[in-house]
Amino acid sequence: MTAVTWRVAVDPGLCMGSGMCAALAPDLFRLEGSHAEAVRQETAEDERALDAADSCPALAIVVRDGERTVGPRP
Repeated sequence: MTAVTWRVAVDPGLCMGSGMCAALAPDLFRLEGSHAEAVRQETAEDERALDAADSCPALAIVVRDGERTVGPRP
């Protein structure tokens, strides 16, 4: 059985640096200057990545499983 790998990206043009993502998942996101960034672009399937994408006030975080966007959730 293969492990699911998600791609996590933060759009620096949308990010307003609220820090919500870094507070929810500091091992997945960090504040760098005036915006957040993913600690690494790929991660194992992790509900906290989806929580961060859902909680982002600027909707700057996108989580993808291959070509399918899984976060933020509708």
